[in-house]
Amino acid sequence: ESYKPIVAEAAKKSADKVFNRVCVTHLLMDDSKENRVAGAVGFNVRTGNYHVFKSKTVICGAGGASNIFKPRSVGEGAGRVWYAPWSSGSAYGLMIEAGAKMTQMENRIVLARFKDG
Repeated sequence: ESYKPIVAEAAKKSADKVFNRVCVTHLLMDDSKENRVAGAVGFNVRTGNYHVFKSKTVICGAGGASNIFKPRSVGEGAGRVWYAPWSSGSAYGLMIEAGAKMTQMENRIVLARFKDG
């Protein structure tokens, strides 16, 4: 339940600059190496600033995330894995557009929710 703050703090310490609230719209392919991503482009959802990122390695970590946030009620809901129904699958779109072969996609489920569960 405390993964997000721990990972965020480690990222802040290891990075020269951290960009928050950037919606990545396209991946940039490497011209010198076939089937290799060299960066990404996107915009800040609050300011509208356009960003171009160049990289040696790209990790696409979007999609359903489980056990990151603490439940609102103490001792209730801890350890229950569920996928957020508002996850749009945008990570799939980025990868497919870049030419990835989609072989093992997760099964999307929408579970019924109850108060503070």
